[in-house]
Amino acid sequence: MPGLEDTFRDAACAETLSDTALLRAMLRVEAALATASAQAGLFSVAHAQVISTVCQSLSFDVNALAAAARHAGVLTIPLVRQLTDAVHAQSSEAAHWVHHGATSQDIIDSAMVLCLREANAVLMHHVQRAGDASMHLADAHRNTPMLARTLLQPAVPIPFGLKAANWLSLLTRSRVGLQHAVDAACLLQLGGAAGSMSVFGSLGPTIAHTMGQQLHLTVPDLPWHAARDQLVRLGTELAVLTGNAGKIARDVSLMMQPEVNEAQESLAAGRGGSSAMPHKRNPVGCLLALEAAQRTPGLLSTLCTQLNSEHERGLGQWQSQFFTLREMLNACASALASIAEVLEGLQVNPSAMLTNIDRLHGLVYAENISTALTKTLGRAAAHALVQSLCTQVPAKYADLASAVRSHGPAVAALGDQSLDALCAPLACLGASETMISAACAAWREQKH
Repeated sequence: MPGLEDTFRDAACAETLSDTALLRAMLRVEAALATASAQAGLFSVAHAQVISTVCQSLSFDVNALAAAARHAGVLTIPLVRQLTDAVHAQSSEAAHWVHHGATSQDIIDSAMVLCLREANAVLMHHVQRAGDASMHLADAHRNTPMLARTLLQPAVPIPFGLKAANWLSLLTRSRVGLQHAVDAACLLQLGGAAGSMSVFGSLGPTIAHTMGQQLHLTVPDLPWHAARDQLVRLGTELAVLTGNAGKIARDVSLMMQPEVNEAQESLAAGRGGSSAMPHKRNPVGCLLALEAAQRTPGLLSTLCTQLNSEHERGLGQWQSQFFTLREMLNACASALASIAEVLEGLQVNPSAMLTNIDRLHGLVYAENISTALTKTLGRAAAHALVQSLCTQVPAKYADLASAVRSHGPAVAALGDQSLDALCAPLACLGASETMISAACAAWREQKH
């Protein structure tokens, strides 16, 4: 049901993880269990067909099931009761075989990973959007100089394309990490009462294999009732990816400050305004990504505490794990969808970037000048000299180049090296071109 929390959700992802989606997935697992058991010879195929048909058509009241699950302690019990009643209305004999050999956790865990897999497809779509937009920015701004900022202070000029390439590299690594984690976590769960498939006897592995084929889930060597490490690894990758989206949002929101004015989110009616101040243009896309990035670590912490389950089935850990992961996936999708929209519509202001460099009176070229002087004076002496000259700008000299020209020993030490060439934004780009190309190539290679 839609609610106010949808402010911080991506609708497509939320739909794959909804209460209804989970219950439908549980019924898919029950249908697969019946079909696989019948194929293994435990009961007639006709009985399995009745169960499967009812699973596809069963209607349910989410609120009533939730209330019953609160009483029973687990959602499977009231759902299986309702399913059994519905099957009994079609065939009393078929009703005897509903949920045969499985336990509540088998159904919930297998349904959970079916939902997680669907949600991951939405995440990957948004990662693709954000990555493609980052790559476009990196490629288009290979030679657009801007200030790098370290410890929130001006550093040296870099191309804006290098900043975008760093965003791209974050997304490249996260896409690989998340997909690996999803593949490792999306496993069929079938262990029965205590993980030994005791009801099925020697047919257990065969039934599990058939269920895996029907549900397109990998069948693990052992049930994972009490081994939740793969879900925590998945949660960790979700937290990293959400945090990476937050990192991009933080950079962009700082660039959007009017005093900086180097970039802006795209302008649309009703977007980014203030209820009190008509002049505001707030970074709402960045806000949504940062909200998710700041909420996710606490959810990951909760997931980590669910590792310490007791014996063959834990008490109070796995029962709510889907809901923890659902919040993490919804937060991640919200962050990715928001930052993808920001990057796709980002309005870059190269002239403001250059203005912000120029307003620093050439001090950002101190490293260039010091490096040039090192060849004659040595590193320590060159550094000390340039540092001393920097302290005299702008009180005594208009810019650092003027200070250097006024210092005879510095001019002599530079020799035939052009001071104007050293004090140019494009002279500071170093290996940026190569690194931007490498980041773009890595993304393209992974994309295909």
